[in-house]
Amino acid sequence: MADIFSGSEIVELGVQIEVNGKDFYTALIGKAVSARAKEIFKYLADEEEKHIAKFREILDSVHKYEPKEAYPTEYFAYMSSLASGYVFTKKGKGTEIAKSAKTDKEAIDLGIGFEKDSINFYEGMKKIVPEEGLGIIGLLIDQEQDHVKKLTNLKSSL
Repeated sequence: MADIFSGSEIVELGVQIEVNGKDFYTALIGKAVSARAKEIFKYLADEEEKHIAKFREILDSVHKYEPKEAYPTEYFAYMSSLASGYVFTKKGKGTEIAKSAKTDKEAIDLGIGFEKDSINFYEGMKKIVPEEGLGIIGLLIDQEQDHVKKLTNLKSSL
């Protein structure tokens, strides 16, 4: 059976997702052909840096927090399973995946997938953070949704 993460470990995975996102977009800046793509990738790298700081803010509040679920261990197991299938929870994957993009459109498609996966993970995370962290998670989800829109608009303009 896979390891079951605690709430704080799941928030740490959120930090790792954002670190990989920042690395991913930073690597794409140098590869992009379109000036508009470079601009959007720079913006997204900066946004991911802000998200890292937000997750670190809520990390202290979840260290000893137990979710209000009837079976928190099962929920942590679910989140662990979700995280294990998500490549951006693994250290160093952002830069590695960016290298695989051959065109701006491929890079954008990868970014859209990354943002959507992040939204799904953060939706699940809502059940394991204390109430005071829910606003931050909600804000991060909103920002990730905005990133999907920006990337989709960029793709249609290329």
